[in-house]
Amino acid sequence: MPEWRMAKPVDFTMEAGEHIAIVGENGGGKTMLVDIITSRHPLLMNEPKYDFRPSTRESASDNIKSITFRDSYGDTDGQYYLQQRWNQQEIDKETPIVADLLENAYNIAGDDTPERRRLQQHLYELFHVRHLLDKYIILLSSGELRKFQLIKTLLANPRVLIMDNPFIGLDSDTRNQLKELLTTLSTERALQIILVLSKTDDIPEFITHVVEVKAMTVGEKLTRQQYIDTRKPNPTRVLSETARNAIIGLDYRNNDYNCTEVVKMNKVSIKYGERIILDTLDWTVMNGERWALSGQNGAGKSTLLSLVCADNPQSYACDIELFGNRRGSGESIWDIKKHIGYVSPEMHRAYHKNLPAIRIVASGMKDSMGLYVKPTAEEYEVCRWWMDIFGLKGKEDAPFLKLSSGEQRLVLLARAFVKDPQLLILDEPLHGLDNRNRRLVKDIIEAFCQRRNKTMIMVTHYKEELPNCIDHHLTLKRHV
Repeated sequence: MPEWRMAKPVDFTMEAGEHIAIVGENGGGKTMLVDIITSRHPLLMNEPKYDFRPSTRESASDNIKSITFRDSYGDTDGQYYLQQRWNQQEIDKETPIVADLLENAYNIAGDDTPERRRLQQHLYELFHVRHLLDKYIILLSSGELRKFQLIKTLLANPRVLIMDNPFIGLDSDTRNQLKELLTTLSTERALQIILVLSKTDDIPEFITHVVEVKAMTVGEKLTRQQYIDTRKPNPTRVLSETARNAIIGLDYRNNDYNCTEVVKMNKVSIKYGERIILDTLDWTVMNGERWALSGQNGAGKSTLLSLVCADNPQSYACDIELFGNRRGSGESIWDIKKHIGYVSPEMHRAYHKNLPAIRIVASGMKDSMGLYVKPTAEEYEVCRWWMDIFGLKGKEDAPFLKLSSGEQRLVLLARAFVKDPQLLILDEPLHGLDNRNRRLVKDIIEAFCQRRNKTMIMVTHYKEELPNCIDHHLTLKRHV
């Protein structure tokens, strides 16, 4: 079947004791190679050969565990919608809590031995998740969800562990702790690790070999040092000067405004039960400012942004002004959203619609998750222009769910920019992007922020991902 076919036949061998990083550009075929390794795709006449010794289990599904980190909540994901995390009263009573899901994973994986219990408790301590054990799974932040998925998979005691971009979305302390844990597990247990990495300038030292996948072709296996010695440096600029000038010179829409205070919060507090998320926060974002929002996983960054985007119902009980209007003074959620361009892991998770990519981009003009009003020919032309800017030319009619995760993120970024918003809210916008596309998106952000009356709030756990236009910082601290 053509959609399952690589450009050339695949040669791939993982020897005993090796730990491999699979790297390559977005849409280049990394996930396809993983699907072949895990026997997800049926291959005719030439199936993968496995020798999982010393494991006594024989099937690939028992020995190989793969985490794709698509920020999925599991069985409830089909009913998940973007604002549900903030609407606790609408959570189904059947929604599981974290502790039950982790205990189920522990019980399914094998015998209850002192060694496995020690590993379970060690993982809970390492990832600082004890305060999460009584939470509904659907209430976890993107970073907390990744910690949960990692623990759940490690408790399964796999022979081969495959992780897709495991470090993105984690704060720096957790990233370092995860690297140390994987180093320990790779030396002390019969566990071999395959990492699928879009960001290739931080390959952990326990990795022994690197395989590059490019243009649906699997390259030769190199040692980690060989790959590092031959790796091309990250580009210093990707966006052409012509495209940069075109962004800066775009005509202004008739919804342009000149309010002085874009966001104003006075003593804002958010609590869920006994858990404090935000505690008497004062914060003002002035027109034209570019803020970096940082903090540990679970510190309340996404909750804060949900107040700005009018997705959180608690915003009506808080003293918040947006675009010079106090929340609850009569404006609708759509009056607010028409000024905001937004992308986040939560939004990416909520997009289950397999529409053509250009229709996803066009939905940004209508502030909807789907597309319920047909765009005009002129609006479609604007969508094509932004898709071209984000390197998506030729992908207009591609079904969204058939695109790679990185390509999906670029589509959602184009969706955020397409209406020329006054306020950009970018929550981990570079998730899953390769080195070139990370630089491209930074270039686009920097060009866009040179336009009149453009304000931005950006969240990232990597300081080097922040564009040069950042001029203000807010750091949130987690309340335990």
